[in-house]
Amino acid sequence: MASLPKSRVTQAKAFLNSAVDFGGPYYITLTRHRGVKACKAYICVFVCLVTKAVHLELASDLSSETFLSALQRFIARRGRIQTIFCDNATNFVGASKQLKLMQTAAQQESINFKFSPPSGPHFNGLAEAGIKSVKLHLTKVIGDQILSYEEFNTILTLVESSLNSRPLTPLSSDIESIDILTPGHFLMMEPPSAVPTPEFSDLPLNRLSRWQLLQRIHHDFWRRWRQEYLHTLQQRTKWLDPLSPPKIGTVVLIKDNNVPPGKWNLGKILDLHPGDDKVARVATIKTSTGLLKRPLVKLCPLPSEQS
Repeated sequence: MASLPKSRVTQAKAFLNSAVDFGGPYYITLTRHRGVKACKAYICVFVCLVTKAVHLELASDLSSETFLSALQRFIARRGRIQTIFCDNATNFVGASKQLKLMQTAAQQESINFKFSPPSGPHFNGLAEAGIKSVKLHLTKVIGDQILSYEEFNTILTLVESSLNSRPLTPLSSDIESIDILTPGHFLMMEPPSAVPTPEFSDLPLNRLSRWQLLQRIHHDFWRRWRQEYLHTLQQRTKWLDPLSPPKIGTVVLIKDNNVPPGKWNLGKILDLHPGDDKVARVATIKTSTGLLKRPLVKLCPLPSEQS
């Protein structure tokens, strides 16, 4: 494996160097009137190469003009972009040619397109992973529902907030501190927050209002994606290879199925309790609400804490 490219390891503002990709299609309507026809829509995903922050835009088709509009909205809200990594899709190639024709705009914004080689999606792996994080679970939780443009755009914004709330690394090495760094810190100087809403998982879909349906889709997406993210932090070959337990002072995520969207149960290991075979399987954890004792299978070290 080659060394990481310069754009991945150079300190820069969020989204200065980004990867982009499209996902879909999804069927939406422009309004909520009787008899209105559904049309296709796509998700345009921007991923920051440095901070791993995610930005989602709703696109009506896969044309170059639609991508340029999404790019304009993205730059208007996130600031100047210097390099875009993408595949050889015709909309990306066409957009780069149109920007080159507008010499003044291209020089002012200094947008440089870097295309991955044909049949090489792994060259744009961050964008592909961003599409997977959004599309895989969003398709399952929406199901056969056809949302309006406004409703689908609301869901994408909530999904973006959930993805940008994931913990990356502890903010401090202090044993008393359990604060963590998230992609949201690079965008708004604090973790993303959400308006508290009730859960509607126990109610039949035909009894939900449109607003309640959106909240249920958001909660279902959060539950599915959060479990997948925690599993990636805890991959292991069971019973075969011995693994060293987390060390005292390690910041961990505590598995809990009842946390609201955007919230993470965090703790710091204060003590390990080995069994008769000298293998630790239980730990005492310091949390914001006090001390807890949990099995290690319910604890997930942050990516930066894993050796």
